[in-house]
Amino acid sequence: MEIIRTLIVGLVMGIENVIPGVSGGTMAAVFNIYDQFVNAFTLNIKKIWQNRKFVFPLVFGMLMGVLIFANMVSILYEKFYVQTSYFFTGLILGSLPCLFNYMIEKKDGKKFSAGKICALIVCVAVAFTLLIFIGRLEGTMTASDMASTLPEQTLGLTLKLFIAGVLGAVAMIIPGVSGSLVNLMMGVYPVIMKSIPSLFVPNLFLKSLFLLLPNGIGLLIGLVSAAKLIGFILKRLPNHSYAFIFGLICASAVNIFPGFTCLDSPGKAIGSIISLIVGAVLTFFCSKLAKKEEEKDSSEAKKAETEAVQENASETPAESKE
Repeated sequence: MEIIRTLIVGLVMGIENVIPGVSGGTMAAVFNIYDQFVNAFTLNIKKIWQNRKFVFPLVFGMLMGVLIFANMVSILYEKFYVQTSYFFTGLILGSLPCLFNYMIEKKDGKKFSAGKICALIVCVAVAFTLLIFIGRLEGTMTASDMASTLPEQTLGLTLKLFIAGVLGAVAMIIPGVSGSLVNLMMGVYPVIMKSIPSLFVPNLFLKSLFLLLPNGIGLLIGLVSAAKLIGFILKRLPNHSYAFIFGLICASAVNIFPGFTCLDSPGKAIGSIISLIVGAVLTFFCSKLAKKEEEKDSSEAKKAETEAVQENASETPAESKE
């Protein structure tokens, strides 16, 4: 029964990872498997095998979720590019309040010094400027470019797909950040979404496979190598880490927003605005739910620690009398 539950959780996480702005890590926190998820992916093959009843159903479920939902996203991009872009912009905007709260959260209860506030502002500004610059580089692919056809394989595209896979895996580990959002930032999201359903088209199979392989290899490398590192950085510099992420997310919303000039009819304008609102509400409440789950887990952990200390304290006098 536990294997079936893990499979379903993986399916949901796979679907969530297809949607930019909705985090698979958030879903892991919601289903209370976040720590197990982070600890399961390691370079230690023996440890992976020991956790096979968790790892294999989860990975299989995630793959199924991606395969099922990717085709739908590809169709939406082809038929309703403007509305879909507005929806994804809404998904990104909806995650900002939660990320902002993570950024300003005072773990030790102390007020931020002026130096720390400046450091957080610098982190946001650097991340924002960096991604805006990347988004404006000549040759950056957009959803409209890739909505109808698969691109030709080039060394630059292969490298970009690989890096997006590594960074996407890192993003999957962080609650509140979406792996597919990284693909969108890197300009390869439409390529991946178009390539996945094309695997089932005989004459496009090899082309799709070679487009997806760099991203898949990057994803695996990111999962097994970056989980511990990201956990360490988030533990040591949580506010600065989330400030940098906040800047990236803000910039990604600017990069993918299609603008207002494309709203050339009342129907398209209304549909796009509704899509924006629905997307924002969806990620806002998903982020709030994940935050509540995290606070609940933290509270339960502190309670268990307090009970353990009290139990040890009550046993000590009895031992001394003996």
